[in-house]
Amino acid sequence: QVQLVRSGGGSVQAGGSLRLSCAASGHTEGMAWFRQAPGKQRQFLAFVSRSGGNLYYADFLKGRFTISRDNAKNTVYLQMSSLEPEDTADYYCAAEVNKNGADYYNAIRYHYWGQGTQVTVSS
Repeated sequence: QVQLVRSGGGSVQAGGSLRLSCAASGHTEGMAWFRQAPGKQRQFLAFVSRSGGNLYYADFLKGRFTISRDNAKNTVYLQMSSLEPEDTADYYCAAEVNKNGADYYNAIRYHYWGQGTQVTVSS
């Protein structure tokens, strides 16, 4: 069993930045960030492979978010910049411990999920 403990989040004005962190208690392979706004479906944001060599982002982010990881700390980060009110949501980290063949943007790929952390962007 792997636990994912997130930190970061909070409230920021439009145009500001935030960094989310997610620390895993055990070995993980790929890790990802998703978000879910009230009344909307969970949405893929970014993926990083264990090596860090494969990075994928949702097209709509337009380069505003950056995912990274530090395997020595078993931690994945999401640096968010140029935040917009539309980014307001609960943000979730996710981890796979082996590859099940699902696409990186598909939530079913991931075996473990952190608790959501709220991000609120005001205009």
